[in-house]
This record gives sequence, C-alpha cells and structure tokens, in this order.
Amino acid sequence: MKQTFKGRPVVAGSVSGEAVVSRAGVNVLASFQKDLLARKAAVASRDQNNPGLLGKVLTGKILCLPRTIGSTTGGMILQKAIAAGLAPRAFLFSEPIDSLAAAGLVLAAVWNGAEAVAVDGLGEEFLAAVRDADKIEIRGDGTVVVGE
Repeated sequence: MKQTFKGRPVVAGSVSGEAVVSRAGVNVLASFQKDLLARKAAVASRDQNNPGLLGKVLTGKILCLPRTIGSTTGGMILQKAIAAGLAPRAFLFSEPIDSLAAAGLVLAAVWNGAEAVAVDGLGEEFLAAVRDADKIEIRGDGTVVVGE
C-alpha cells in the first residue's frame, strides 16, 4: 500500500531507492568516518550508540531519520561522503533539518557539484510508516511516496 507524505525540499530533486531507517538521531561522524577514512567502496553505519542503524549499508540508500546528532564536524563529513559518492542518495528527515546537516548537503552541491536530495519536516507519521527496504520515491516538490 502506498503512503504519501509532504515535506520541505532542502536540496530538491527526484530520486527513488530503498529505505534504510533510523528511529533515533543519526550521529554522522560515528556513522560515516571510519569507512570514509578507510576509502571503502560503501559506507555501513559504525555508530554503536544507534543499534537500529549499526552495520546497515548507507551508500546509495534513502536514509530516513528524525534528525542528525553529534559534533560540529557532521556537516563536513556529509560533504565528504557525498563528494566521494559514498553517501545515501537522499536524506528524509521527519523533523526540521539541523544547520550542520544542511550545511554539508549544500556545500557538497556548491563545492563539488555532487548532490544528495534532502527533504525535511515529513512528520512523525512518516517515520512510523517507513520500514527498511521499503521502496521510496521522492519528487522535486518534497512529496515522498512510500511503498510499491
């Protein structure tokens, strides 16, 4: 069954893919840094404080999350992951995006010409409805369709 949600496009774009879901805030530094530094072919979350995300591949997925958390380096880590082609294809926030995540997404687009779509403000209903491996379609106007 398809469910449709409407959010605010932060980095607009149309993309589809497979969901990976975190019900807790995502620590960008803890999730991405180790695999980025090791120059792995894909990033799997290394955040031991987020057992729901730990070990899940993030590269090429649609990351569904409430918010990012952690240090001020989070934005730069996102920028580096996006520029290296190791980030999720899109970030779907149930809450308003924080300034550090927004900065990383915008800097990747401006400095590197590399984009990851981002939509925020999708609401608690979105995060309650989406599951790992759900098919997600994102439209440029911030519409998100979950399901077949």
